[in-house]
Amino acid sequence: MATENPFNSILKSLEKPTGDGEFGKYYSLPALNDPRIDRLPYSIRILLESAIRNCDEFQVKSNDVEKIIDWENTSPKQVEIPFKPARVLLQDFTGVPAVVDLACMRDAMNNLGGDSNKINPLVPVDLVIDHSVQVDVARSENAVQANMELEFQRNKERFGFLKWGSNAFNNMLVVPPGSGIVHQVNLEYLGRVVFNTNGVLYPDSVVGTDSHTTMIDGLGVAGWGVGGIEAEATMLGQPMSMVLPGVVGFKLIGKLRDGVTATDLVLTVTQILRKHGVVGKFVEFYGEGMSELALADRATIANMSPEYGATMGFFPVDHVTLQYLKLTGRSDETVSMIESYLRANKLFVDYSEPQVERVYSSYLELNLEDVDPCISGPKRPHDRVPLKEMKADWHACLNNKVGFKGFAVPKESQNKVAEFTFNGTPAHIKHADVVIAAITSCTNTSNPSVMLGAALVAKKACELGLQVKPWIKTSLAPGSGVVTKYLQRSGLQKYLNELGFNIVGYGCTTCIGNSGDINEAVASAITENDIVAAAVLSGNRNFEGRVHPLTRANYLASPPLVVAYALAGTVDIDFDTEPIGIGKDGTKVFFRDIWPSSEEIANVVQSSVLPDMFRETYNAITKGNPMWNNLSVPSGSLYAWDSESTYIHEPPYFKDMSMSPPGPHGVKNAHCLLNFGDSITTDHISPAGSIHKDSPAARYLIERGVDRRDFNSYGSRRGNDEVMARGTFANIRIVNKFLNGEVGPKTLHIPSGEKLSVFDAATKYKSEGHDTIILAGAEYGSGSSRDWAAKGPMLLGVKAVIAKSFERIHRSNLVGMGIIPLCFKTGEDAETLGLTGHERYTIDLPSNVSEIRPGQDVTVVTDNGKTFVATLRFDTEVELAYFNHGGILQYVIRNLINSKH
Repeated sequence: MATENPFNSILKSLEKPTGDGEFGKYYSLPALNDPRIDRLPYSIRILLESAIRNCDEFQVKSNDVEKIIDWENTSPKQVEIPFKPARVLLQDFTGVPAVVDLACMRDAMNNLGGDSNKINPLVPVDLVIDHSVQVDVARSENAVQANMELEFQRNKERFGFLKWGSNAFNNMLVVPPGSGIVHQVNLEYLGRVVFNTNGVLYPDSVVGTDSHTTMIDGLGVAGWGVGGIEAEATMLGQPMSMVLPGVVGFKLIGKLRDGVTATDLVLTVTQILRKHGVVGKFVEFYGEGMSELALADRATIANMSPEYGATMGFFPVDHVTLQYLKLTGRSDETVSMIESYLRANKLFVDYSEPQVERVYSSYLELNLEDVDPCISGPKRPHDRVPLKEMKADWHACLNNKVGFKGFAVPKESQNKVAEFTFNGTPAHIKHADVVIAAITSCTNTSNPSVMLGAALVAKKACELGLQVKPWIKTSLAPGSGVVTKYLQRSGLQKYLNELGFNIVGYGCTTCIGNSGDINEAVASAITENDIVAAAVLSGNRNFEGRVHPLTRANYLASPPLVVAYALAGTVDIDFDTEPIGIGKDGTKVFFRDIWPSSEEIANVVQSSVLPDMFRETYNAITKGNPMWNNLSVPSGSLYAWDSESTYIHEPPYFKDMSMSPPGPHGVKNAHCLLNFGDSITTDHISPAGSIHKDSPAARYLIERGVDRRDFNSYGSRRGNDEVMARGTFANIRIVNKFLNGEVGPKTLHIPSGEKLSVFDAATKYKSEGHDTIILAGAEYGSGSSRDWAAKGPMLLGVKAVIAKSFERIHRSNLVGMGIIPLCFKTGEDAETLGLTGHERYTIDLPSNVSEIRPGQDVTVVTDNGKTFVATLRFDTEVELAYFNHGGILQYVIRNLINSKH
């Protein structure tokens, strides 16, 4: 049972610097008088403060506090600690299933005789609706309104459900559609930096159901992505169980060269950290280079933590942070409270003072002067290509065998030109031609220097008479209304409009796969001639099949480079030696002619980005818009499920649930449903983009009277388990070894030899009473923190995944849904062990959970006599408890019913 906090003796008052009273009380780290604390990384100090403040000798124990203080010695030992974040962040794609689960849990509590009102968030939940806007209308002055009307037509039911949730549950703020991208809104508005709750001050910290929640780390707020399942447990007061991480110290020195952008820096950092290996670790940035790094640049680096594999890319609060808080309209009183608290609690970095040497698990250093302009692609965010090498790299990709850096286009086809007619005018397209150019994504749209940089490129290009080909789908999707305000104030928006970069909406667009259709004539030319067409976007993800089904080459670039590549019309160009186009006077225009200097950009930022813009934007944000405000929603604390709905459907997670945990399950004589190689992403497992017309999900929707034009996306239908189970492994670019090189969402039903859709094969196995498992390579489940990538396989009947390695969040999600994650031993995989996937697999586990240990060895036996040893990837005792209960949500329900407080 919980007891009084044993650390109440270090609860101190924080006086206001003006001397007129106090800000509140706080748990003082200096009052512990422990010299080890001064050597701790700042990111670990935040975990320490949380453990001290929440210590009740039940969920959080004094021993946990000691483990964190002794981080230098304990972190290499993979010790487990509890962490209670200050709040939870959701976006609508993940928010809908989270609210569905909460509503379901209320029903389950009710059915089991518990108090359904215990299912209520105990920490603040911020939900930003930002993932539903599709770029249906582009290159139009009316694009924002037109796209928003279509967004509401398609998503009215989902939006109404979320509006119901905001009324039915306590502590839940819903930011309406059309407001911006969740991570930019978090950075500019929602991020508290320091909380003051009931007179107690403590650091803001957040877990979010989107992997790019890490963007807030740039503001000195500890935050990272978790699975929706884990986030729901956090909302309900459960501590997160985590392994105390190692911290990589990344020292920055010097200053970026003229013309080099924050995007160039983040792509460089991503490659360095990928090579170093930071999965499961925190990265903490420090050094004299920090003073040269604007907060928006820091946020850009923090944003891409998932792409370099770290849990966090953390920037401790310093003077730059305080300046940004003032710029974004936070009050002087709030900023004073933040600075006073963080200084008093040794959580503030003052680079004007001598620095105490902090200890890190490993060390890296980068001179910012060494960063070159670059892009990343064509299929992975960490495959960085220096701009000067891009042309050679492209030709190598055409020649290379099919893979992350290869398309295997025969030599004789590489110069193929496909003719087509666009709006009555003859046109042509060839390999490398750009068909989508999008300024999009939280990574960059929150950064005034790259956004205004793009606008300056557009201005110079327009003045020289350059144009973008009319069939290239250009778009600009700002992350908040602030961007529009400063683009208008600078007088530069009109030049972006001239080149077709009209504002299309406020939210996640092309980067999440909401790119909309490209022109039918262009699409036909690509498909009929097997053209490797390109997309260039200022995003953070470029996995195959994500951006658009017809763009096989997708490059991540800074917003100014997106404009430059749109003007060039191809990625097969050497910007140093080849012209980007022909100007109005007939002269060749080169890249250098349209590229702004760092000083030009800084001057425009200084004169155009003002605090009042942030205040005006965010004062209005929660007032909604007419379409949102006119949505009528049911009242009541229990949701009235509609069995006919194709958007919101009651999932079967708690069907036949009793108060007794089912206990651990092994796997007996299971067939292999899918046999994968390396880097299967959550986009492969549970795509977010369009629903293919011939897919099982399409079949389901058509059977229920949904017209094809109203299919919407998988992401928008995450509130319906029937659609999502059918969409599991439905990515059109997925590669399954059973298909001998054929690409697509099919598999082999081993007993019959039939080639079926994955859903149909899984359904057939279930009807025959067979368990299934999945074989996979390295980095299984990398990409977005998508809980449906675990829920979907569970609904298909998958009992275990055996992989070379797992992405952190996805492994956690599998555990949360009761699926067993197993890792091959180092140096082994399916291939070296001679496994074809045609075998049947048995994994014996004890029926008593107390006999299972985190990380223990397990023997896997096949029906052809082969056996091998794998590592059981339940990493903590708490994860074993979830497994014992059949999943994390079942564990929470039983605990809440049994709890007396």
